[in-house]
Amino acid sequence: MPPKGAVAAQPARSSLHRSVAQDIGARILKGEFAPGTLLPNEAEWCEKFGVSRTAVREAIKMLMAKGLIQSRPKIGSRVLPRAQWNLLDRDVLAWYCAAANPVHFLIHMQQVREILEPETAALAAANRNAEQMAEIEAAFLQMAEAKTLSAWNYADARFHQAILLAAGNELLVPLGLVIESALENMFTYTASQRGDIGRTLPGHRKILLAIRAQKPEAARQAVRSLLRDTRRIVNLVASSRTRPASRRGRA
Repeated sequence: MPPKGAVAAQPARSSLHRSVAQDIGARILKGEFAPGTLLPNEAEWCEKFGVSRTAVREAIKMLMAKGLIQSRPKIGSRVLPRAQWNLLDRDVLAWYCAAANPVHFLIHMQQVREILEPETAALAAANRNAEQMAEIEAAFLQMAEAKTLSAWNYADARFHQAILLAAGNELLVPLGLVIESALENMFTYTASQRGDIGRTLPGHRKILLAIRAQKPEAARQAVRSLLRDTRRIVNLVASSRTRPASRRGRA
């Protein structure tokens, strides 16, 4: 019989370095370790996290692969400039979403959506097949039946991902998949600000109908119309957050 805990030992070690990398990465994204900062050495990380040098080294390799740090023998690990961070990495993006100023995040995410989604919908209208159309319609039906904010957000993200896959451009797929978590964060915030989780359902229906009818320009314009509503919500949130406290309390 193997020693108690032996079977689980390898998975535990495997997840351990990810946990260490996540902790360090989140601190970098939050600004605790600014670009140019020399990070604590291996021994200090081992003591802090109570892990082996192997786990720390694997965590450092993981962070290097994500463009957050550079590690050199006899020098140590240094945080790289923000411009070199791979924000399209799924883990880094999650840390960014958690650490970013909410208004800053909403504005930047809105800009990404306005660049990406109208043309993606137009491509979907031109290229979708019957199976992809069925997935878009299933996601829309799930949105229509949603009774809670979490159910709505899940279906909303599914709807946009289905359109992305129907666009027929393989290079768009990884881009869309890595921003999925960011979209869900944005949908949660904007839907809660609107107060009515189903209010944008007609706008989504126009997108669906245009893609079903294989009308790229109609799909493009339907998405732009939906995003204008979202931009209005984002602008309202931004202005309320930046308004002086003495004025925010006024009716």
